[in-house]
Amino acid sequence: MAFGLRAVALAAAVSGVALGAFAQGTAQIAAQGSMSPVSGIELSGFTQAIAEAAASDPALAAFYAARDYRPVWTSADDALRRAALFSALDVSGMQGLPQAHYDPDALRARFGAVQSERQRGLLEVALSKVFLDYAHDVSHGVLDPHKVLPDIKREPLRADPQARLTAFAASSNPALFLRNLAPKMPQYAQLLKAKLDLQAQLAEGGWGARVLAKKLQPGDTGPAVIALRDRLQEMGYLGRSATAVYDADIQKAVQAYQADQGLTPDGVAGAGTLEQINQSPEDRMQSILVALERLRWMNGLDLSGRYVWVNIPDFSVRVVDDGKTTFRSVTVVGQNNSDRRTPEFSDEMERMVINPAWHVPRSIVTKEYLPMMQRNPNAAGQLNLIDSRGRVVPRSAVNFAAYSARNFPFAMKQPPSNRNALGLVKFLFPNKWNIYLHDTPSKSLFQKESRAFSHGCVRVGQPFDLAYILLGAQSDDPRAEFQRILNSGRETTVPLKQPVPVHLVYFTAWPTPSGHVEYRRDVYRRDAALFTALQRAGVELPGSKG
Repeated sequence: MAFGLRAVALAAAVSGVALGAFAQGTAQIAAQGSMSPVSGIELSGFTQAIAEAAASDPALAAFYAARDYRPVWTSADDALRRAALFSALDVSGMQGLPQAHYDPDALRARFGAVQSERQRGLLEVALSKVFLDYAHDVSHGVLDPHKVLPDIKREPLRADPQARLTAFAASSNPALFLRNLAPKMPQYAQLLKAKLDLQAQLAEGGWGARVLAKKLQPGDTGPAVIALRDRLQEMGYLGRSATAVYDADIQKAVQAYQADQGLTPDGVAGAGTLEQINQSPEDRMQSILVALERLRWMNGLDLSGRYVWVNIPDFSVRVVDDGKTTFRSVTVVGQNNSDRRTPEFSDEMERMVINPAWHVPRSIVTKEYLPMMQRNPNAAGQLNLIDSRGRVVPRSAVNFAAYSARNFPFAMKQPPSNRNALGLVKFLFPNKWNIYLHDTPSKSLFQKESRAFSHGCVRVGQPFDLAYILLGAQSDDPRAEFQRILNSGRETTVPLKQPVPVHLVYFTAWPTPSGHVEYRRDVYRRDAALFTALQRAGVELPGSKG
């Protein structure tokens, strides 16, 4: 009788009904000895079940042993914790988490089916495991990023599971504890709202028919212009209109859309613009789900004060001070080749080098310049050959045909100059991938819409202005100080007295301060790979194609 009463009470408690009855039921069970602190068959069954179920997980085993195997979830006193957990699990899909993996409905069913203290002990541990899975996923991400893509070097912070469970068990407000696990960055909440907005759009049928045209421009008429008009209206870029002509209002709407997508805002719907306009709400939802996951990887990083933010698919670098952008520049990033894509990671900028020499990376020396010099010894004449003692070696003294990539004994270096590949300043945050920000003499590339051309480092369109703002933290006249060093022509390292965090990120969906989400092309196809991995982990794409 005691077990049947417990099953009814547990089921009622988990469903949020008759918590009082649950308390009454457990009191009766305790009176019968089933939950007595005195050792007995049923109590030892509960304890033994916990010990067995937790044995394979050292953190869980230590947690329950430290509290003498007292329950966290399955007694009458645990009602608030149970309710808080189930409430969080029930809406976990809204955050782009694998709700089916936690399977709250199955856990509810198990509560209703408890018929022994052993079953209750097994359920106790099962709930703790689900709690830890959910807490990990919402705090630090569902995926281990570098296991999905090696170019993602980011290492999410990890919480100690025993400490997390202990803190939760001691919390007087378990619902607040669970809410505080998610990232606090305002962009996380903004992306969640954008996700809900897209779901509503999907429920209403999406954004209408695709625009079937190669190019549309002012003055054009016909069905494709009508489709463009309707799609711009559904996306919120154009007010109500019945025109079938590509008029000034449509042109302005196209320009606004282009600006939001990082496209050239010329008001002409060319192939690139139409490709983006024809993206479906489901496509944009994928970008948001991946962006939420990326923010979870960054949860715990200090984004207060000053930091440098390099968004690779946006081809931009920003300096952010206390949440506000105080500097922005266009960039050129790595080519979309396996050994040239700009990686993702966070570090600290420690110094800048004015009038830098370029010490050519070994991979570039052997893969690019050695074959050139084997064909023509004077090729790449702006670069010096350097021997193992640091001496410049004349080209005429070297038989390049005698060497291969494996045994070529020389380094290559370009002295400081206006023609130097690094330009006139570079910004260093030492890392094992040899990635940094720098100037470049190839200014024309900054005029292109898509700017993935480098060997992996990030070229900055306005490098002097970046130097001025960084030096402004330690100089009364940063411009004059920079120019004085620059005019000397000598390679000079300038330490930053206060290192500045640098975040190389990859967001194809990112909210503006007002919460409006802008989208970028998935230049390296990283988002596509990550979304596939999220789906394999159980994350579902909400809505259906409209």
